[in-house]
Amino acid sequence: MHDPIDNDIEEHPLRYRANEIDETEISGILSTHFNTATETPSPGVRSKKLSFPDSDATPAPDYRIGPDAKESMELTPLSGDDSMDEKRGLKQQTDDVEEDSPYEVVRHSVSNKDDPSMYSLTFRVWLLGIVFTGVLSFVNQFFFYRQNQLSLGGSVVQLLAFPAGYVLSRILPTRKFTTFGWAWTLNPGPFNIKEHVLISIFATASSGSPYAIDVVTIKKIWYKSDLGFVASLLFILTSQIMGYSFAGLARKFLVYPAAMIWPASLISVTLFRTFHEIQDFGGKMSRTKMFWICFIGSFLWYFVPNFLIPALSYIALLCYMAPNNVIANQLGDSYNGLGILNFTLDWSTISSNMGSPIAYPWAMACNLFAGFVVVMWIITPIGYYSNTWGTGNMPIYTAHLYRTNGSAYDIHEIMTTDQHLDEAKYAEYGPVRMSFQFAISYGIGFAAIMTLLVYIGLHYGPEIYQQLRQSRSINEDVHLKLMRHYEEVPHWWYVVLFVITFATSIAICEIYHMMPWYWVIVATIVPLVFTIPIGIIQAVSNQQPGLNVITEFIIGYGMPGNPIANVTFKVYGYITMTQALNLVSDLKLGHYMKIPPRNMFVVQLAGTILASFIELGVAYWLMNTVANICTPEGYPFTCISANTFYSASVLWGLIGPGKLFGTTSPYHPVLYLFFVGAVLPVPVWYMQRKYPNSFWRHINLPVAISIAGAMPPMPAASIVNWFIACFVFNYIIHKYRNTWWQRYAFSLSAGLDSGVAISGIVQFGLFTKAKMPQWWGADADHCKLAPTGGFLNRVSPPA
Repeated sequence: MHDPIDNDIEEHPLRYRANEIDETEISGILSTHFNTATETPSPGVRSKKLSFPDSDATPAPDYRIGPDAKESMELTPLSGDDSMDEKRGLKQQTDDVEEDSPYEVVRHSVSNKDDPSMYSLTFRVWLLGIVFTGVLSFVNQFFFYRQNQLSLGGSVVQLLAFPAGYVLSRILPTRKFTTFGWAWTLNPGPFNIKEHVLISIFATASSGSPYAIDVVTIKKIWYKSDLGFVASLLFILTSQIMGYSFAGLARKFLVYPAAMIWPASLISVTLFRTFHEIQDFGGKMSRTKMFWICFIGSFLWYFVPNFLIPALSYIALLCYMAPNNVIANQLGDSYNGLGILNFTLDWSTISSNMGSPIAYPWAMACNLFAGFVVVMWIITPIGYYSNTWGTGNMPIYTAHLYRTNGSAYDIHEIMTTDQHLDEAKYAEYGPVRMSFQFAISYGIGFAAIMTLLVYIGLHYGPEIYQQLRQSRSINEDVHLKLMRHYEEVPHWWYVVLFVITFATSIAICEIYHMMPWYWVIVATIVPLVFTIPIGIIQAVSNQQPGLNVITEFIIGYGMPGNPIANVTFKVYGYITMTQALNLVSDLKLGHYMKIPPRNMFVVQLAGTILASFIELGVAYWLMNTVANICTPEGYPFTCISANTFYSASVLWGLIGPGKLFGTTSPYHPVLYLFFVGAVLPVPVWYMQRKYPNSFWRHINLPVAISIAGAMPPMPAASIVNWFIACFVFNYIIHKYRNTWWQRYAFSLSAGLDSGVAISGIVQFGLFTKAKMPQWWGADADHCKLAPTGGFLNRVSPPA
């Protein structure tokens, strides 16, 4: 989700989805309110032999696909009895009982067996990992600059790597080679689950647009000071790879202990096991076939709303009914309005900002939409149309910055030649102003941080404390014992990575005048201090408190008037920790799937380095070739996220929080929302305890409030249509056609996302210079009055 404070684009943890699992089993995994993860453990539990939910209460045999499988790609068991397990070296089992995890949710999702002889880092992993990393990095960076920011996630890789691995196992030669005494082969045998996991981690280690590219973009486009490709690459690599050192050094506390559950990783485990362990397909259409049907349909249809009839992307009924009424335009517009009665026939509009609606449990979607309604359809109109803070002469919904008269704010009028704030010019030019909704979104963001912390303390406090105590002793569970078969990554590997990236970070910041060296040290201390405690919270509750506000306040007060230092500090102070926790989550996935740690280290590092090259290359290619990029005239490359990031750099960096929220500022009252956020969860928590079976149990305040962090830049109509789609798929179809939903819902979602992504790139190549004739359907925006000024006047601020 995009945050007006940090504008981070990060993969939602629910992007790793579970298929083919009984509804009662998966409800506790898919829910963001992951209550089952906090059960009291039973030390030394010994359970009956684990059966996979779809195995009809029988032990799940070990399935792989390879040359011995049928042409129809049905799964062929290689082993299915205990004697075969013994031959493969799995001797934990004694008679009819075996050691297992002390946590039930882990026992239901993770196998307590392993085959140490199973190969993992193969030629197939390298080949498919490179291909999928290239595709995801290119697509996600390409769409990062577009108005509809579609993002392909790990589920696409998980789905497509399965048949791709099977095909390679059928066609690659099995001949063995020897290179420098090392024997290897292109095809060691059947495609197995460990290869599948490594391909996915390879491709998704850094497939989303790196946060550092926001800095590169605003320096080049808005601040007119291009960092250069080499320096930008080093900046991206250091900010991404430094997280590895913190992740590796935190393994003892966040990966090894059984108490550190990491609920999002369990979803990935469930999906991987579904692919490799389900035997009975009942002659039904495979998920792969469903994916390709949806892919083709989505690919072809996207030519209609993206090129032929762009008006179908947002069908704003209020604007059609009252095109000359400014209030109707403000209420009905998507990008500069509230999205009321604004619908779409474009899948990219639905999934580009919030991700696929199928990935969200219905109860969580209701919480999100309720938060949206309160913020956008109740608070915003009341504050805006009462002219609070004098914002009535601005658009109702925008991330752009204005002067007090409603005209656009030109930062070059208040900057020195070295891009710092000139106090004299600022006093003469006047203070910066933002729309009511943009300002209140910061306040709600402040409240959201406190709400999340208090919510976690109330709901998970005892469990976090108990599991923290258990994690310190590290009583080995079965999974840690099984991982003892593999060589661990030495700590000094991570230390070397840290030293290299830290030294390079200081050099880049000093040479290119991004930030003084001592502030690099301060920025590095922030993730060093917070990675483990916040990781413990996320490992138990599936919630990650953000440090973005902390870092912005620190550097905002420490170096006011320096926008580039502000965003650079945020990259190293906040994003480094976020990247570290993403990598820790992957390490826990590898722990559950019994992936050799050194193989995990190699693919994570390789994927990150490769993705960084591709993403920066795509960024420079678009910035250098697309005319008027990041402006309305550059549609569809309007860079809505980068625009918000730029505004944040001005507010928090150039102006600074001292001026922005000081006692003389009209926005000072939003600071009190810190206290409101701390109090808000208490009555809800009380009602949930007092009436545990009432509707109160469905309320999740952190989820509901979190939507404010995405507004702006998220188009308002996007979440409206996202919620409608979620209602159709995750309520109606899930309730009345549950078998179909379990089998095909996520394949359909992945197919629609992939089809739109590839179609968008193809159309960019085919129609870059093509122009459709001007007619009603060729205009994507029919709410002309919404972005051109407020309801108090009709001033049209320049773009």
